[in-house]
Amino acid sequence: MSALGEPGTVMTLAEVPEPVVTPGHVLVRVRATALNFPDVLMVRGLYQVRPELPFVPGVEVCGDVVEVGPDVVGLTVGDRVVGTTAVPHGGLAEVCLMPATGTFAAPAPLSDAEASALTIGYQTAYVGLARRAALAPGETVVVHAAAGGVGSAAVQVAKALGARVVAVVGSEAKAVVAREAGADVVVDRSGDDLVGALKEAVGPEGADVVFDPVGGASFEASTKVIGFEGRIVVVGFTSGQIPAPGLNHALVKNYSILGLHWGLYLQRKHAVAAQAHTRLSEWAGAGVIRPMVSDQVPFEDAPSALTRLGAGESTGRIVVLGA
Repeated sequence: MSALGEPGTVMTLAEVPEPVVTPGHVLVRVRATALNFPDVLMVRGLYQVRPELPFVPGVEVCGDVVEVGPDVVGLTVGDRVVGTTAVPHGGLAEVCLMPATGTFAAPAPLSDAEASALTIGYQTAYVGLARRAALAPGETVVVHAAAGGVGSAAVQVAKALGARVVAVVGSEAKAVVAREAGADVVVDRSGDDLVGALKEAVGPEGADVVFDPVGGASFEASTKVIGFEGRIVVVGFTSGQIPAPGLNHALVKNYSILGLHWGLYLQRKHAVAAQAHTRLSEWAGAGVIRPMVSDQVPFEDAPSALTRLGAGESTGRIVVLGA
């Protein structure tokens, strides 16, 4: 793409040079690309990372290694892998460039579409819940946007960790998805009293953990239902509203606000991401987790699929099949 804006307007098919493999990277033939909200923001020019134009979006893929760059160990040509891409050479192409630090072995039990959606959402959920929040078996966790890609992953990961899950969704159709992911209780935020519904769902002691990729009103509701020594994990702001928390409120209620930028672990504490992938792969092999792919679309339909994702009209994960 050579301009910024809405995906359906600025994204076009084009022939571009194949990426040159640089040190620390691998060249991958794309089997499937899982769409993420950062893809939408990047196309609009609103993401914190703004690649120079022109660029190819698509930050998460499953594919086959076709060339290994200098200094890369542990990856060989022919490996089926999953992970993050090195935009501007993203996954909405025949081949993409991937940093070795963000590339992992694809679990054999998962299809290409499922495997493409295993890295960003599931590692965000696992690191946020298991490491940042130290979620313990028997605790109650509230998951906002529980029918989305990251939210449905958080529901599955929380259940795998032994928690009781209260899922927050925006419609009855999305409630069905949250229940399929394993939620114990589902709350529809489109009702008149989200806080009241959440208080009833979590019980008098409040929630032990809140997983929030939404921000805005969802975060405000979370502060009213978090329990003593509870933990609110701030994952993102899909609502477009970044809350300004009253720290006096956190003080008097004894709760913690924990930030999570998962991608930094790839750079600063890679062992955390590697351990997360190992655990997630084990769970995938045992059938404990499975990415909820709601739609597999052909390559040429990527712009319309990103438009649906950006409008909040999707559930689970939308995957673009390889070109």
